This record gives sequence, structure tokens and C-alpha cells, in this order.
Amino acid sequence: MLKKLRIFVCFIFMMILIVPASYAERIRDLVTIQGVRENALVGYGIVVGLDGTGDQTSQTPFTIQSITNMLSQLGITVPSGSNMQLKNVAAVMVTAKLPSYSRVGQQIDVVVSSLGNAKSLRGGTLIMTPLKGADNQVYAIAQGNLFVGGMGASSKGSSVSVNQTAGATIPNGATIERELATRLDEQDTIHLHLNQFDFTRALKITDAINRLQKNSAVALDGTTVSIKMPKESQARVQFLSKIQNLEIGSTPISAKVVINTRTGVVVMNQKVQLDNCSVAHGNLSVVVNNKLNVSQPNTPLAGGATVVTPETEIGIEQSGGALHNLAEGTDLNHVINSLNLLGANPTELMSILEALKSAGCLHATLETI
Repeated sequence: MLKKLRIFVCFIFMMILIVPASYAERIRDLVTIQGVRENALVGYGIVVGLDGTGDQTSQTPFTIQSITNMLSQLGITVPSGSNMQLKNVAAVMVTAKLPSYSRVGQQIDVVVSSLGNAKSLRGGTLIMTPLKGADNQVYAIAQGNLFVGGMGASSKGSSVSVNQTAGATIPNGATIERELATRLDEQDTIHLHLNQFDFTRALKITDAINRLQKNSAVALDGTTVSIKMPKESQARVQFLSKIQNLEIGSTPISAKVVINTRTGVVVMNQKVQLDNCSVAHGNLSVVVNNKLNVSQPNTPLAGGATVVTPETEIGIEQSGGALHNLAEGTDLNHVINSLNLLGANPTELMSILEALKSAGCLHATLETI
């Protein structure tokens, strides 16, 4: 009896391992809060202190103009007509992202990118650069030593480089000088925007929030969920914190095949299905070969002229083309195995998938990026 009980317990344990565990999704991973986003900042600056790897000023006149303007602001007048050859200076574009609810005095990271023909920004220092937003207002000031992740070396016309040396970063390189007017306590309702359009997921999020606080959330469509906010500021923060950590059950996804025509990458999700069908594919190549034949007289005094006559050869080659039967695939593994039997390269596979979709054999949405 004890032996049978042990066998039964082992059987139950194995069944638990075999049954796939259902997973839950957190609301914070599925939505963004309206108005809570980063804002792009950009500025034009000058990097100094380079070891002879800066802009060639003869080809980048704006670098000389920038240096002249900067020196004039510091009380130094550059004589007109002077030919400055500055190999340790580079003109750069500085970009950063202003976080939501950022405050004056906080520091943010910046990215510095060469604007001219500088070979490397390694060892350089960014001079004080105002960073502006889309409204042309200055929101941060950037300055500091550059951190270049790449490296390079050159000698006698030969060069070798690892990663990018014309771009750099400055961790905490900008200080915020202006705040954005985004106050959470001024809004009676806020909107949650789903990362992907889905009516089912929007309803699940609404139900989860209403279980936390009754009649507080309404799904406006498959992208937006409206939430009534408490009146006190502290209660609003606590309410949003609880909402972000709520979990909802997994939502069925639509079958989709994503094709990257530039790189030849084909990606399918788990819901892709394939009906039984037959496919024939082969390689068709056209070769055009041009030859130039020169005809000239036998003797210089024959009175003839040298003539060039083109000769064109065109050949068409076709290989493969056998008819293959693709078995019905009800899950991703079966679909992959069926497509692999064709032996097609990524470019051919793209055409095959489009043809299968047109024939109604492929149950998925084709998306080209």
C-alpha cells in the first residue's frame, strides 16, 4: 500500500512539472501614464583637448566660427584674417533626455557626437553647452570629460578601430536648470496608454483596477484606460503605486510573422499555424556577359579603321523547383520543421511566406519592417 502511495505521489509531482505554469503580467509593463514621459534635449557644443584628432578646420569652417564666438564671449578678440589650424578641437552635437518630474539641480547623462570630420573624441572635454527642448527653451547645461567606448590607431595610411570613436558619453554630464510644468495633483483623471492595441487587455486592466477601487477605471478603447484619481496628493501616489503592481492574467496574442527585408530576419510568434499545402521553389538566375572585340586592318597602309564590336551573351539557369508537401502545423515547432524541409534561404523564405499567406495556408499577419 505504501509503495502504491509513493507511486501516486510521484505521478502527481510529474504531472505538475509537465503542466505549463500560467504567468501573470504586471500593469507597469503594459502601459504608460499620460504625460509621464521623457523629453528630448539637443545642443551644439565644442570639444577641446583632443590629441590631434579634431576637425580639419579647412573643411569645417563652422568649427573656426564657433571657436571665434566662444573666445569673443570670454573677452578675447581674434584678429580678422588669421588662419587658425586647431587639430585639438571638434564641433559636436549634444543630446540628452529630460526625465519626467525632474527637478532643478538633478543631473542627467548626455551623448556627444562629432559633427565634423574629427577622427576621435578620446581625451576631449566638452565646453559648457546649453541643451534646448522643442520649445527652444534651455532646460539643462552640459559640460565635462568625454568617455569614449571605442579605440583606434593609425600609422602611414593604415588604420584600425574598435567600435565608434567619433561618439562619446558623459555620465551625469548635464545639470537641469528648468523644470517641466507637469503636476500630478492638478489632474482629476489620468489616462493609461497601452503599449499595444488590445481590447481584451484593456478590459482586464480595467477590471483589476476596479477590484482595487470600485468604479474608478473605464476602458475608453483598446489603447486608453481612464482612471479617477483621489483628491489628496499622497493618496494619488499610493493609488498609482498599487495600480502599477497589479497583475492580470496573460492575454491571447495575435499570430504574426515579422519580416526584416534589409537583414533577411524572419520572426514568428507562438500562435502561427500552417495548413497542409504543397510548395515548389527554385533558383532562377540570369547572367549577362558583355565582351568587346577589337577588329583592325592587317597592315597599317590598308586604309582601314580599327573597330570595336560588342558581343553579348545571355544565359538563364534554373535549379530546384521540386514540389514539397508541407504538413499541417498546429504549433510553432511544427511550422518551423515544415518550413525547414524546403531548404530555402531567408530571401526565398520571405517569398514563400507571402505566397502561403495569399493561398490561405498561413494563419498569421505578415508585417514587413
